[in-house]
Order: sequence, then structure tokens, then C-alpha cells
Amino acid sequence: MRAFGRRPLALVLTLVVVALASGCGGLNGRELTLGYLGWDENVANSNLIKVLLEDEFGYETVELKLADDVRPVFEEVASGELDAFTDVWMPNHRVLVSEVEGETELSEETWYTGQTEYGIAVPYYMHTRNIADLDSSSAGMIIGIEPGAVLMQRIGAHVIPEYGLDIDLVEANTPAMLAELRRSYEAKEPIVFLAWSPHWMNAEYDFRYLDDPKNAMGQLDEPAGLHSIMRDGFEEDDPVAYALINAMKLDEAQVNTLELDINRAGDPERGVRNWLENNRDVVEPWIKAARQAQEG
Repeated sequence: MRAFGRRPLALVLTLVVVALASGCGGLNGRELTLGYLGWDENVANSNLIKVLLEDEFGYETVELKLADDVRPVFEEVASGELDAFTDVWMPNHRVLVSEVEGETELSEETWYTGQTEYGIAVPYYMHTRNIADLDSSSAGMIIGIEPGAVLMQRIGAHVIPEYGLDIDLVEANTPAMLAELRRSYEAKEPIVFLAWSPHWMNAEYDFRYLDDPKNAMGQLDEPAGLHSIMRDGFEEDDPVAYALINAMKLDEAQVNTLELDINRAGDPERGVRNWLENNRDVVEPWIKAARQAQEG
């Protein structure tokens, strides 16, 4: 009979603890970095992914890195500095995606199931109906968003010249644009701004997207698909996060309520957890997909 040496009790207990930890499916120590922009739908879905990975799967840290502009976030995903970015508007971002082709992977399916809108807008109390009438709107300027946004570039290079407008396009970050919209709307002052859906502004304010009779916006104001983009090798390195991001599906009402819960909470993670209390059924299929990848 083969004799086995005695093992110290402390060692045995350590082995038991390790075995239990290995079997429980936790991912303690796992880290992830998501890039995001100050676009509310991106703030919302990035924080939702963060909370689910940390609370459901035990990730130690899911860092959210705010990008200064649009192009850098694509470049940093390609370089591997970021693992993913979850707000790619296609075909609007086609050029940016093509520039990092081979170093990134674009999700096959869209995460937003509603119909997008994107364009120049005015509040309901203004009489302006189309872009050609902007010079007589008394607004004086178009309040824009981040300068690298495709719509900003299109307005400056095509829309203003093609309509011969004598109006300035003002660069701003999205929170600054929204703050000016709130101030002007409450005071019933004229304002021309960039609007899009999905976004809580569509539920909060009564406004109209301006017609574009010359089609100077091209395809930018047509419905888009919202995708995620991930660094090369992400699926192999982190199958759980990869599966969760690719399983994400949200409709217009869900995005709007998620954004509003974040605004009311004053903190994205707290707002996400408040939203999850009433929308657990929405994320269960995503969690199931990620668990299957974890087991897999």
C-alpha cells in the first residue's frame, strides 16, 4: 500500500478554499477598460455593462475612460488601450471603422432595437421647419457637440455652404449643449441644436427635427444601426465580457428610462442599479449568454 505523507491543516484548508473559489464561477481579479463619449446613450450602456460585470460576475475593476473626441476612441480600441466602445453609429462612422479594420471587430448585430433619428432641431415654440429657414430663426448659431462627431463635420463642410447660411456652428461637448438647451427651453428663447434618438431629450422636450430639402446631410439623418467595436483578440481574452456586450439589446423606452434614472440619481452607477430594480428581465438574456461563455 502506498503511504501518503501528512499535510498541514492550514495547507488543506487553503486548497479547499481555492477549490471552492474555482468552482463558484467568480472572475475576481479580472479587469476591463471601456472607452466612452459624453453621449448619454453611451454613458448609459457603458455603465450598465460595468455594473453587470462587477456585480454579476465579480470583475474587480471595469474602468470607463472618457474620450476627448470621437476619432481617439476608435484609435485606442485598435491599439488595445481600450477593450471596447459601445456606441458606433453605422453607416455614420463607416470611415472611422474602416481606418481600424483588421485591428478591431465590429459587432454583427446592433444593440439598439429602435429607429434612430439624427439631425438639426429646434423647440416647438419656434416656427422654423427646415434648414433653409435658419437665417430667419433669430437663433444666430447652431449649438453643436464634440467637433469630431460626423454630423458636426457634415454641417460645417456641406450643410451651411449648400444652404448659404449666415449662422455659426459652435463646438461644445454634449453636456454643455444639453445645459444650454435646458436653459433656453425653460426661458422659451430661440435655440438651434443637434438632436438624436435614442436620447432622453426626446422624452423631456417638445421639439422638431428640421427638414433637409437639399439633402445636404446626405445619409446622416437616415436611420442608423448602433453597434459595439472591440479590440482584436477580445473574444479569446475575455469571453464573458465579449458575450455580454454582444448580447446587449435595448429599445427606445428602455434607453430613455435608463438615461433618466441616471440623471435623477446624479450618479451613473446608482442610476443603473435603480433602473435594474424594474428591468431585471431586460438583462437576464445577456447574463445567460455571458454565463454560457464563462462555462464554455
